[in-house]
Amino acid sequence: MKYFLYALIFTFSFSSAFAQMSRKEYIEKYQVLAINEMNRSGIPASIKMAQACLESSNGNSELSKKSNNHFGIKCKSTWSGKTVKHDDDEKNECFRKYNSVEESYIDHSDFLKGSPRYSVLFQLSSDDYIGWAHGLKNAGYATARDYAHRLIKIIEENQLYRLDYRVSNDQMVVAVPPVNSKNISASLSINPYQTRQVTLRNKLKSVVAKTGDSYEIIAQEMGIKAWSLYNFNDQPAGYQPQNNEVVYIQAKHRKAPKGVLNHKVEPGETMHYISQMYGIKLKPLYKLNRMKIGEQPRTEQIIHLR
Repeated sequence: MKYFLYALIFTFSFSSAFAQMSRKEYIEKYQVLAINEMNRSGIPASIKMAQACLESSNGNSELSKKSNNHFGIKCKSTWSGKTVKHDDDEKNECFRKYNSVEESYIDHSDFLKGSPRYSVLFQLSSDDYIGWAHGLKNAGYATARDYAHRLIKIIEENQLYRLDYRVSNDQMVVAVPPVNSKNISASLSINPYQTRQVTLRNKLKSVVAKTGDSYEIIAQEMGIKAWSLYNFNDQPAGYQPQNNEVVYIQAKHRKAPKGVLNHKVEPGETMHYISQMYGIKLKPLYKLNRMKIGEQPRTEQIIHLR
């Protein structure tokens, strides 16, 4: 019996060590990184995701596993970080090594933005994945003759063009057929059945954020502009909501309803927290209490709401 258990444990450990991630699993795991980097750098999320799938073999390649290098970027003379040796065009070539997959995604953006040979790509639209695919090939990112076509195939087979409109794979309920044109309508990315529940809080329409959400994803699903959500919720550009966080999808009030006059501050509460709790715009709340923007209340302080 003991030997059977040892064999079972060994078999399980062996199979786990060699378990392969599917392309669908890889996309769902890292799509938010691609969207965030598109927001930061202007590189289409579809292109970044397709390159990562191709260069890392969906996160299964030896290079990606031992060094978190998901884009096959070699050391180059400008690299001063960690390195790893890996066989590619030649034996024992120098590749960049990262502490995390996120670092690899960020460095890929910085690598393209910092190299003059790729500068022409940033004149293209962030949803022109076909132009970007051919531009990467022409600029010499890879030696494979069919590199551009391989990227485009990955994008269209997996509908990655939706990421360029900041809609993640797991947000889609209705499948959209592959589109062979670069001129994708943003309306294709919107879930027509509006599965996210809209509720009234403080007589304002709101939704609840889910893990991996961004204001861009929520805005796309609700059919509104992302900058509106940042304004409605008094958040800076790039802010990412937490799981179960309330997100207002319309402008907050300038004061609380009649009968709701004051709020007694509990430990840890901020002015932004109070403004969200009562659906009051942050600046008018500061003005109402004669406080400076950014100043935080004291525990048990009385905050006027009207």
